[in-house]
Amino acid sequence: MAARSRPDIEVLTEIGIIAQLSNAALERSLPAGMSAAQFGVLSHFTRRGGAESPARLAAAFQVTKGAMTNTLQRLEAQGFVAIEGDEADGRKKRVSLTLAGAQAYEAGLQALRPRMEGLREAFTDAEFAAALPFLKALRAWMDENR
Repeated sequence: MAARSRPDIEVLTEIGIIAQLSNAALERSLPAGMSAAQFGVLSHFTRRGGAESPARLAAAFQVTKGAMTNTLQRLEAQGFVAIEGDEADGRKKRVSLTLAGAQAYEAGLQALRPRMEGLREAFTDAEFAAALPFLKALRAWMDENR
């Protein structure tokens, strides 16, 4: 008996493969010494601004506090984030993007430019726009049901 088609499984499989391929391409394109995880944290701060606790960042990225602490320590050592005590609660830390971190993020974007230009040549704006409603709804559902 032939296996029935499961579009839900096929979609998630394709998303997983796309994530692996894009992460590998990102790692190859970034400036030396910058990991995809570090670039993701810089991107997060660039989009959202402000300061956040390491615990909140770990939750946002769905990683352990230890993994996030490691990433943040590496970013701090490079001068890309500042980690300071929380004025409201001395037991907690607050992390914020530095000017050097914003510049490193921009350098990462510039390094990705050739790959992104190739992607934009391969697909139309209409194709990207058509995919967005479903992908946003899927992300929202998965976020609400984690």
